[in-house]
Amino acid sequence: MGRLVVVSNRVPSPRERSHPAGGLTVGLKDAIRGQPSLWFGWSGQIAGRASGDPTPKRSSQAGVSYATIDLTAAQHRGFYQGFSNRILWPLFHYRMGLVEYSRDDLDTYLEVNELFARCLVPLLQPDDVIWVQDYHLIPLGAALRKLGVTQRIGFFLHTPFPPLALFGALPGAAHLIQAMAAYELVGMQTEEDRAHLQQSLDANDVKAAVIACAIGIDPVEFRSQAVAASNGPEVVRLRESMADRALILGVDRLDYSKGLPQRLMGFERLLKRFPEHRQRVTFLQVAPVSRGDVAEYRALRRRLDELAGRINGEWAEFDWMPIRYITRAIPRDTIAGFLRFARIALVTPLRDGMNLVAKEYVAAQDSADPGVLVLSQFAGAGPEFPEAIQVNPHDPDEIAEGLHQALSMPEAERRTRWHALDAAVHKVTAASWARDFLAALEREPLHGA
Repeated sequence: MGRLVVVSNRVPSPRERSHPAGGLTVGLKDAIRGQPSLWFGWSGQIAGRASGDPTPKRSSQAGVSYATIDLTAAQHRGFYQGFSNRILWPLFHYRMGLVEYSRDDLDTYLEVNELFARCLVPLLQPDDVIWVQDYHLIPLGAALRKLGVTQRIGFFLHTPFPPLALFGALPGAAHLIQAMAAYELVGMQTEEDRAHLQQSLDANDVKAAVIACAIGIDPVEFRSQAVAASNGPEVVRLRESMADRALILGVDRLDYSKGLPQRLMGFERLLKRFPEHRQRVTFLQVAPVSRGDVAEYRALRRRLDELAGRINGEWAEFDWMPIRYITRAIPRDTIAGFLRFARIALVTPLRDGMNLVAKEYVAAQDSADPGVLVLSQFAGAGPEFPEAIQVNPHDPDEIAEGLHQALSMPEAERRTRWHALDAAVHKVTAASWARDFLAALEREPLHGA
């Protein structure tokens, strides 16, 4: 294989390249390590532009080349805020009621994908392999083919993919499905998502090779980070503030797909139904604000503020606050230390492509005294983690029962479950995800061959 060209909506900033915050950036950073690579996409900057395509800005860091372009305010609004995040994001997370469809946003989405293609083509080399990432760029492969690109192109969707009946409700759904035919290979996180996409492909008579190929983390690096951070000042302060209470920890973007209101209500049900845990456990939810300019996200924050305040007001004692709730970002190394210290990780999205926090929690644990993962059955990590306590995140009582089981679990059972989870984390890593997908991509016949 020649050079790997990664294309994503957003290219990490110079600081993020050395200190990635999580998710896609972490996975791709581990994936491209040690091989000639170019990473192309939006710079994260808004710029005015009278006419003509922007010239990509080039840089390199740690052996990886980067090329970025700016978007105009109108492009960002229609492509990113509009079609990507007000239409595709809720739809792909099974929330059709939150979709705000606009034909203008669809047009801008297609135009920006064509812009990406025009700006990328001059940077390509004949033996490049192009790997397009996520729902922002579904039509990019087709746009590249229209410009004469013959190199091998793969696509990976990091979100869930909904069933045919739900996806088909989107105006223009057939156009997006037809765009998949431009790729030699399409990757999905889980077998369920692969099957759902295959249904839509078959219904539209579109031929495309689709595989399930789960993403992971670098568990060795993350465990080392967690061990190093466990004696850092922030973790020491947290440990001292707990006064021997057990810590339940949630770490998520503030997003309606993460099931945060149900999670808080589940913790409240724990306090109501299992009084033996009162004053003996504290729930810390870290939920950095994202997409704060979107009305649904502002409404979600207000709801969480009210829930946390009400629950604390009802259950707190003068020396104990049951919920600690933070909506600002915390450095990744500090989060690693928090995960190692936590007795329970509460990971209960309503629907998630994978959820790497679940894998990070397992990797962070002390093998001699590991904690317990309480996991949504609708997280993409679920099929890999049958030894986690799996719950239906729509049922606060089931969350409470899962927490009670975790808090009451004997040490021997905790170790047994953790060893199985840890083996799974080491089996599917960021490196194996990239290796397996790219190997499968190389085996597929070239487009048009």
